[in-house]
Amino acid sequence: MSLYFNSDTMRIEGSVHEPKRNRNVFLDVKPIQDDSAIVSSVPGQPRRNATMFNNRVGFPPMTPKEAFVNAVPADQTCMVFESSKPIYLVLRAIGVFPYTRLPSGETAFILASPSMTYCVVFFLLLTVYIAFILLNRIEIVRTLEGRFEESVIAYLFIVNILPLLIIPLMWFESRKVVSVVNGWVDFETVYRKTSGRALELRLRTKAQAVAILLPILCSLSVAITHVTMVDFKLLQVIPYCILDSITYMMGGYWYLACETLSITAKILAEDFQRALRHVGPAAKVSEYRSLWLRLSKLARDTGFSTCYTFTFICLYLFFIITLSIYGLMSQISDGFGIKDIGLAVTAFCSVGLLFYICDEAHYASFNVRTNFQKKLLMVELSWMNTDAQTEINMFLRATEMNPSSINLGGFFDVNRTLFKSLLATMVTYLVVLLQFQISIPDEPSAMLMHSNTTHS
Repeated sequence: MSLYFNSDTMRIEGSVHEPKRNRNVFLDVKPIQDDSAIVSSVPGQPRRNATMFNNRVGFPPMTPKEAFVNAVPADQTCMVFESSKPIYLVLRAIGVFPYTRLPSGETAFILASPSMTYCVVFFLLLTVYIAFILLNRIEIVRTLEGRFEESVIAYLFIVNILPLLIIPLMWFESRKVVSVVNGWVDFETVYRKTSGRALELRLRTKAQAVAILLPILCSLSVAITHVTMVDFKLLQVIPYCILDSITYMMGGYWYLACETLSITAKILAEDFQRALRHVGPAAKVSEYRSLWLRLSKLARDTGFSTCYTFTFICLYLFFIITLSIYGLMSQISDGFGIKDIGLAVTAFCSVGLLFYICDEAHYASFNVRTNFQKKLLMVELSWMNTDAQTEINMFLRATEMNPSSINLGGFFDVNRTLFKSLLATMVTYLVVLLQFQISIPDEPSAMLMHSNTTHS
């Protein structure tokens, strides 16, 4: 009986040729690029692809799967970036995301780059523009004499300037965002080598619609708010349109990121079920476990990469919603007027954005983990060999040990529970504000009558 040494099991086995078990579970290891990208180390020599190497003596011929992988065009290795590119372009145009696209196909954040220079100049000009409007609004608040709710509504226009801080926060986190974008490129490389086809997201149309419609709708809502609430000049409305566009385009970025995670998880689950129908699924289970671990890490990194920015956005939306709803409720006794239209539009848009941020993250986490676990639990194990059953159990254990929830830097998980908690806290503050309003006399005559009664 001939013997051979198996490096996987570290023991001497018989001549029966057992399939080698695949243990290619990698998280932070950058995958090897396609063989078609091999370049000669000698300067001046032409590029040599995998076909040239495989046709040489001593190299085995490529399998049909490898031939298909190497035939994939290079621009299909970054489908996630191409799908979200309209969002990235708008974010860079408004100074938020100063990324640079390298000739190698990777995305980078470079301080000394034209995109960063443009974003800095845009931010400085916008800051100077807003500073003059802020001084004007502060002067109006200082000279304001009237009811308590009118003072609160006046402060609302000052709070609307806070999204200016999103720009430097995103600069601080752009390096992490770029790392997530490049992580998707690595994921697509591994997915293409595992499944034999490119990752098809079909999100380009949605991204274009978001990039075009969101700035238009934001400008329209700001115009309605300022026309109905305060008679602003056009030059004073323009910076508010830009600031609202920054806030809601970040919501568009979050929507595309979560949609990418959800659709990728569904595609991966369907491919996994399809792969188990073939003979010898043990190696395939190991490969798809590796893919799922990468996807789970991308889900966590999506939250960590913009933790400070979206923590600020959630707090800002909470503040805006509270003030807007209070302004609406305080006018119930006098009846709703024209100026309440602006408050209603502001409250409705802010609640909608906060809900979508929480709901999309909840949906993405559900698809990446819970939905995938359901697919694993539905796998029929009776016809599989022992190795395949072990791989399935290890896959289930991996989904339990690796959380896929989208967390903002350890502050809190972004899900529907967060939205419920913010609404509950909001109700508490609204009750306090309304009680405070009731305890204050509305008119000076009432205050004078109260004073005379006290002296008598």
